[in-house]
Order: sequence, then structure tokens, then C-alpha cells
Amino acid sequence: MEAISKPRLWSLSYLNVCLANFLMACSFNLLMPSIPLYITEQMGVEQSKTGIVLASYAIALMFVRPFSGYVVDLYSRKKILLISFSCYVLIFLGYFWATTVLLFVLIRFLHGITWGLSTVSSSTLAIDVVPSERRAEGIGYYGTFMNVAMAIGPFIAIHIYNNYGFDILLWCAIAMGALGIITVALIKAPLRPVVEQTQKLSLDRFFLVKGLPIFLNQLLPCFAWGTIGPFVAQYGKQIDIPNAGIFFLFWAGGIIASRVFAGKLVDKGKIHEVNVSAMTIVAISFFVFATVHNIYAFCISGLFIGVGFGMMFPALQTLYINMAENSQRGTANSTYLIGFDLGLAIGMLLGGYITGIFSFPTLYLVASGLCLLSTIIYWFYSRIVFERKRLR
Repeated sequence: MEAISKPRLWSLSYLNVCLANFLMACSFNLLMPSIPLYITEQMGVEQSKTGIVLASYAIALMFVRPFSGYVVDLYSRKKILLISFSCYVLIFLGYFWATTVLLFVLIRFLHGITWGLSTVSSSTLAIDVVPSERRAEGIGYYGTFMNVAMAIGPFIAIHIYNNYGFDILLWCAIAMGALGIITVALIKAPLRPVVEQTQKLSLDRFFLVKGLPIFLNQLLPCFAWGTIGPFVAQYGKQIDIPNAGIFFLFWAGGIIASRVFAGKLVDKGKIHEVNVSAMTIVAISFFVFATVHNIYAFCISGLFIGVGFGMMFPALQTLYINMAENSQRGTANSTYLIGFDLGLAIGMLLGGYITGIFSFPTLYLVASGLCLLSTIIYWFYSRIVFERKRLR
């Protein structure tokens, strides 16, 4: 009887939002592992400097995220998504003319701006079409589409880059983006109450201030996440893994497996248990990934890294949403995504230096230690702050 009384989750609009999110994320992540290969092999950029190119889009995201949240809380989320997504796809054409590092950084920066606005409007639109009783579950499945794209995209990219080259890879990304725009156009967005544009502006309209402790805690595991996409393929080559792209398939499998149960546990009030378990799993998995060098450890570590992050990210996002007013959903989402992007940028920037000066195992040992530290901070500080300031 309980299952019958549950409101429907998989509406056509929700499915379209998820598909659009997948196509957008997959097109973007085709470039994640191929850019370090392209700029080092074709442009002669040193390994220690790859992080600067890789992180330029994440730096742009940090500038646009706060304003994205404010804009999507004020205007039509579907219209904003259509406009930003269209610009995002057009910017792919710029890579064909990026013949210098400076131009490459500039194109990545512009891509980051449109990616930031697209992802905030898309994730907020997803929340609008999900029943409130199944919000964490809906966020989890929505996030699965993006996370799977972040896993499948690099796997496909390595194959296309090695066999067909960077230009063909770009055309594949453009085609995926174009399909995503069509999918967005099919979404039937719910009507929202008109928000007065004369309301007083404050920092809390751009950043969920009371979520700051969660934000700072979030940076640590997000640093670890930022070391995966750009550096795993190079690490695999170094430790003689025949096809390092297999890591991303196990990673995706772990993410999918976690979403079967993690969102439901959060909806049942087990949000802290989910977060602490997830951070611990990721810390242990990165330690094994850094210290045991064979194909079995490489794949199993990828699986459990996926499980941990698949549990953690929707639970962290739910923390922000449960601390925000309904009129601040966009702000809550953008705050979560700013934390994700900042951690990602730091992971990419420092990852390039650590792998260039020290080694790949050192990088993943650092990632493991930060995830362990995040577990301790969460249980003894962030959890207490959330319980004191939560609205639901």
C-alpha cells in the first residue's frame, strides 16, 4: 500500500530533464581526459602546467554560479536553460581555432560560464518537476545521469581521440549537445509564482550563507573528485594498465549501484549515516587506488570510489536544499555547485603540480587523506550545524 501511495517520480518532464542533463554532461566530459593528452602531445605543454588549462573552466564556474542561482530563482528556468545550453554548444566550435594555450584557456573559461548557468538551471528545473516526498531520490537519479556521463564520456573520448583525433571528438560533442537542446525544448516546466524583482538584494540571494560549514566540508572530497577525470588515464598508463578507460566503467557502475539505495535512505532520515559512510568508503578506496598497482585493484577501487561519491553528492545537495526557503532553491543548488566546482578546480590545479613534481600515487594518497579528514569534520561539526539550522 505504501508503494501505491507514493507520488509518481518518472514523469515525462523529469525524464526529459535527466536526458538533457546526460547529453550535456556527456558532451562536456568527452573533453576531460582528451584535453591533457592533446595539450601535452600536440601543443607541448608541460605536465605540471596542465592543471591551469584544465581548471580554467572550473574557475569560470565559481564566478557564474552565485549569479546563476539568483537568475533561475527570478526568471523562467526552462528559457534560461535553452539559452545557456545553446551558447554552450556553440562554444565547442572555438576549440577548432584554439591554436595556443592562451586561446585554449579562454575557450575553456567561456565554456565554464555557459556550463555553470546550464547546470544550475537544469538541476533546479529537475527539483521543480520532482514530488517533494521523493526529492532526495529524484535528485539522486538526476545526478546519476550526470555522473554516468562523467564516467562514460571519458571512456568514449579515449577511444575516439586515439582512433580518429581531436577534431572528430569535438564534432561528436556538438552532436550530443544539439540533441540535448531538442530534449530541453520538450520539457513541460511547472508554473511558478512570480517573484518580485524589487526585493532587497543580499549575499544570501547569491550564496546560502548558513550553509557555509557544509560548503567548506564539501571542498575536501570534491578535491579528490577533481583528480579523477583529468589524471586517471595518465596514471593507468604509468602503472601499465592496458586500457585505463575501464576505470570509468567501474566508476559508473558504482555510481549507479549507490543510487538504488542511497536516495531512499536519505528520504528516510539517514542523511548523516549516508554522508559519513560515503566519505569513509571514498577515503579507503583512494588509499587502495594509490598503493596497490594491478588491474584488479584499479577496477575495484574505481567501483567503490563511484559508490562513495554516488552516495555522497545527492546527500550533500539535500543538506543545502533542506536549509533553504523554497524561494531559494536556485541559491541552494548554486551554493552546492560552487563548492563542487571550487574543490574540482583546486584538485585540477594542485593535481597538475603534484603529478608533475611528485607522482600520481602521491596525488591519490593526498585525496584519500582529505576524504578521511572530511569524515571527521562532518561528524563533529557540519552535522551539528545542519541540525541546528535545518528547515525541513
